[in-house]
Amino acid sequence: MDVGVVGASGYTGAELLRLCAAHPAFEVRVATADTQAGTRAAALYPSLAAAYPGLKFAPLDPAGLDGLDLAFLALPHGEAQRIVPDLRKRVGRIVDLSADFRLRDPGLYPTWYGHEHAAPELLSEFAFGIPELFRDDVAGADLVAAAGCYVTAAALALAPFVRLGVIEPTGVVVDAASGVSGAGRGLKHSTQFGTANEDFVAYGLLDHRHTPEIEQATGAQVLFTPHLAPMTRGILATCYARPASTTSATSTAGLLDVLHETYDSEPFVVVGEDPPSTKATYGSNTAQLTARFDERTGWVLVLCALDNLVKGASGQAVQCANLACGLEETTGLPTVGVYP
Repeated sequence: MDVGVVGASGYTGAELLRLCAAHPAFEVRVATADTQAGTRAAALYPSLAAAYPGLKFAPLDPAGLDGLDLAFLALPHGEAQRIVPDLRKRVGRIVDLSADFRLRDPGLYPTWYGHEHAAPELLSEFAFGIPELFRDDVAGADLVAAAGCYVTAAALALAPFVRLGVIEPTGVVVDAASGVSGAGRGLKHSTQFGTANEDFVAYGLLDHRHTPEIEQATGAQVLFTPHLAPMTRGILATCYARPASTTSATSTAGLLDVLHETYDSEPFVVVGEDPPSTKATYGSNTAQLTARFDERTGWVLVLCALDNLVKGASGQAVQCANLACGLEETTGLPTVGVYP
């Protein structure tokens, strides 16, 4: 299958190139990057040299994508919604990694993103891309909006309990920490080594733009607080909820049973008793989860760890593309992380 990566010079774009290089069915024909046009991919990312010795980033020209079977869009927020109405006529399928087509309600975009949506008529046509939770929507879809990293971690942790009525869907708290790669490749004071090293800081208090996406994916009302951790990759989401008054799953064993029943057949989710570790997921498309019930306070505690650039972004996009294209879902995706 002929593949294009639009926005290939960013971290998620580079990760898409890495994953596509190991994919037996995907052949990257075009990699666009306006800010790096003319630069060899291997010059910007030497890790790609063996797979793409001659690949150069091209300026974005929708006509240059004509006839591709699949296009991954790894663009800054706001860019995909401008080009998708035209691009969808030129390529077979689109998997968008931005937030441009994730929210179902167009009225949420002015509130959380500061502007009206440029193509609201297309929002309902995009499948929401967390395969473990929305597989039937993604399978065979022509348009997929892959979920974000914080959202994926929170949704994998909480959605099974909301769907089964185990927890109250209001007053849910999500505390999550991300590595600095989650902020992208662009130079920012907050992610420079001298700033982020030996620091741990919360940001986006009460108004982080992933909040409505988490609520949409989980079906719960959420207080979300993200944190920046001094590591390159990883997400660790710690989620707190009250048990529903009608549930009998008020034990750690009962909560773990829910996770096992939901995910034991899933190739990219591991449920265990030990607290999940970001290092254990490094470089893989696998998420790790556990849960506890605290009899003293009556709170449900669910934790999820994943690699924000793989399962939280590019790996999930490839997983969605596999499903959309009728391929085996695990094709070309690593389940084992890099350690140490």
